Amino acid sequence: MARTLVERNLRAFRHGWITLVSGFFEPVFYLFSLGVGLGSLVGAVTTDSGAEVPYAAFVAPALLAASAMNGAVYDSTFNVFFKLKYAKLYDSVLATPLGPRDVAVGEISWALLRGQVYAVAFLVVVAVAGLVESWWALLALPAATLIGFAFAGVGMAATTFMRSWVDFDYVQLAILPMFLFSATFFPLSTYPDSLQLVVQATPLYHGVALVRDVMIGQLHVGLLGHVAYLVVMGLVGFYVTGRRLERLLLS
Repeated sequence: MARTLVERNLRAFRHGWITLVSGFFEPVFYLFSLGVGLGSLVGAVTTDSGAEVPYAAFVAPALLAASAMNGAVYDSTFNVFFKLKYAKLYDSVLATPLGPRDVAVGEISWALLRGQVYAVAFLVVVAVAGLVESWWALLALPAATLIGFAFAGVGMAATTFMRSWVDFDYVQLAILPMFLFSATFFPLSTYPDSLQLVVQATPLYHGVALVRDVMIGQLHVGLLGHVAYLVVMGLVGFYVTGRRLERLLLS
């Protein structure tokens, strides 16, 4: 049933496709300005798993993970809040056989679909630029989907608690530091020991570490820990979203 909501979003964006395309360029600009430009000065970087790679190949997986996060968060927060508070879209949805949990599944699935499009396009750019180290890089696509699931679930759950647009400052307050300090541009080992624990507690760090290792071809059992973190985060977010939508839409 939730697929009908995904289909509705797809139809709604037929005339707003430029909005979807614009979300693809941000990580590409970062890649060529920092990865390629700054990379020519930095040279090679040793990853936390011990592999030595060019700086551009070090940054590219992190930007892919950050792109998946941004796509999922912005779709599951700003868009959902407008539909919930102003467009009253979900009140109309409840007049159909769909229920609040179908709304949660549909919107999170749509965020995943949008994030997957960005991930595929970005991976193609990275491969053409010669920054892919292994065929295992294809695993970055399901990894990006998992990152999108985790952040879409929590993002939509947080949106159900939002009171006005001012509350979205908290979203930026959480997203921007994670983007800058989740071992995105520097290895974890460059941080002081006390800060390493803080960095490792952030969800984007686990997404970056997961995508980086599979793109470099460094497969190890520690990847399961990153997967488990993101799966639990997504499931908790989905559960809270379902409960909150039931309270908001049916009370």
